[in-house]
Amino acid sequence: MVNVPEHPSYASFPVFRAVDTRPASRLDRFLSIFADVRGGEGAGALLLFANIFLLLSAYYLLKTAREPLILTEQGAVVKTYLSAGQALLLLLIVPAYSWLASRLKRAWLLAGVSLFFAANLAVFYSAAAAGSRIGIPFYLWVGIFNVFAISQFWAFANDLYTEPQGKRLFPLIGVGASIGAVAGARAAAGAVKELGALPLLVAGGALLVVCALLTIAADRKISERAGAEQLLARQQPLKPGDGFALIFQDRYLVMIAFLVLLLNVVNTSGEFLLSSLVTQEAARVAGAGPEAEEARRRFIGAFFGDYFFWVNTLSFLFQAFLVSRLFRYIGVGGTLLILPLVAFSGYSLLLAAPVLGVIRLLKILENSADYSIQNTARQALFLPTPREVKYKAKAAIDTFFQRAGDVTQAGIVYAGTNLFALGISGFAVLNLLLTIVWLVLVMFLAREYRRRSAAPAAPFRASS
Repeated sequence: MVNVPEHPSYASFPVFRAVDTRPASRLDRFLSIFADVRGGEGAGALLLFANIFLLLSAYYLLKTAREPLILTEQGAVVKTYLSAGQALLLLLIVPAYSWLASRLKRAWLLAGVSLFFAANLAVFYSAAAAGSRIGIPFYLWVGIFNVFAISQFWAFANDLYTEPQGKRLFPLIGVGASIGAVAGARAAAGAVKELGALPLLVAGGALLVVCALLTIAADRKISERAGAEQLLARQQPLKPGDGFALIFQDRYLVMIAFLVLLLNVVNTSGEFLLSSLVTQEAARVAGAGPEAEEARRRFIGAFFGDYFFWVNTLSFLFQAFLVSRLFRYIGVGGTLLILPLVAFSGYSLLLAAPVLGVIRLLKILENSADYSIQNTARQALFLPTPREVKYKAKAAIDTFFQRAGDVTQAGIVYAGTNLFALGISGFAVLNLLLTIVWLVLVMFLAREYRRRSAAPAAPFRASS
């Protein structure tokens, strides 16, 4: 690909400026508010921005539809155990995806998967409309769709851009994800009250069809700008190989996999602590008797409504105005340290003061940084890796290891509450210890990332 020199003196606040061989359009100049967008890059980045915006919007529509279907048909207990089912299914799905990726061109692979998911939604809608109970299969499907579709999108972005381009443009593309999550959740909340859950499946399927078209358009636009190397990559399927095998052949990928698992365990354990303290506070304020159940529900609903508002707001602000600056000044490795440092500070404070206000502040900061700063840095870890790793190994890490984190956390909560009788402070200590391991892991991972980034890129070779 064409590499434009990355000159460190062209950063400014609030607008990035850079010298480029191509003249900057009005779109390029506008987008430079959020990231270092150079001449001719804006249109392609905007196509990816729109793609992830619609993808996250579709996910929140489907996630909203999922909850009433599973809870009314099966209940909360069954819902708790389904993460294990998702992890087991992914052991079969990831190798199948690896096989398919070795046989299709890039754009058709990604667009085809989006259209496949859209077709699944048509089947679910038809079955539910005919009176079938789809709660369990649809819950399993949404959990797999979420991690798989988003992982695939970022693999595509990693493949389209060089490492310097990705570090400059990923923060901008991530803004689309932040806005899409907010827009999808807002639209779903109003639609499900007026229309019910099933129409959300139709809307989600329609958005996925548009995502497939945007994938093809972005592939063409960015590849043609990049030059002969990307045009050749666009035509070549991936080399044979299984995603899980690729991970265990490379310590760098093993570290990323355990980073994903560990992050998920710490985060979901924190969610458990938050839910426990909210439930206790609701009982204290409204009373614990059956007659006060509605008052407790209202308290909890109001609490989480305010909580999600601040998480989504801060996540957008971090993504729009902070992530690109962090990449610029402390790099991807330094940016990866921010979330575990936030978590370490927060759980240390929670240990000293195990009250609702502390865990609320901690989880707002933790989740906001996770959805914006951490997520973008984690995607950038794959920039200095081969194409097969970007698609196959990344899919395995982002799907199986994330769901394995859910299963691990569920086991920790079960053991902590039923076998060891851990209270709030006990779980805070456990999370603090896990966060120390997380910090050490990130230090090794950041060092390896810097080493690989400094190594000369291997020349592109067409798959045989």
